[in-house]
Amino acid sequence: MLHVLFVCTGNTCRSPMAKAIYAEKSAEYGISSAFSSAAIGFGEGVVSSNAVTVCREIGIDISGHRPRIMRERDIDITDIFVVMTRSHAETLIGMLGIPQSKIYILGGGIPDPYGSDVETYRQCRMSIEKGIDEFCRLIRKKLDNGTLKVGNNDQPYIRANAIWTP
Repeated sequence: MLHVLFVCTGNTCRSPMAKAIYAEKSAEYGISSAFSSAAIGFGEGVVSSNAVTVCREIGIDISGHRPRIMRERDIDITDIFVVMTRSHAETLIGMLGIPQSKIYILGGGIPDPYGSDVETYRQCRMSIEKGIDEFCRLIRKKLDNGTLKVGNNDQPYIRANAIWTP
């Protein structure tokens, strides 16, 4: 089964929105996968209220999301790490040894809206929606032509064993 992990700094805004939008879009594209989101920075606290608001505008409820930090197990089972910025990609490659071939920068990069007004979050969400649509088209194409390398496991993502502490 394909495993996709959405990664950002704090797992309070961008990656939870991306995960939730992917949940809807991947079904539309007929992509069967396990997916989750995680932080490479803080990963504690609560989901941003503005992220909740702008997702509700499109019929998606992320109010129950709880931020979490990436774990070693995530690295072991993830086929594609969808990051929000080039610096996230560099962190995964440089500090965690994840191959560049397993990393996808969503939409060419999604700026962090943390602490901004609701309109900034709305613009962020729209960029994520566009990026997820492009990502799903790419994955569907690779699945159809057999060029996507997928691990042979059906393990779920879990909330335990953090690999770093901020």
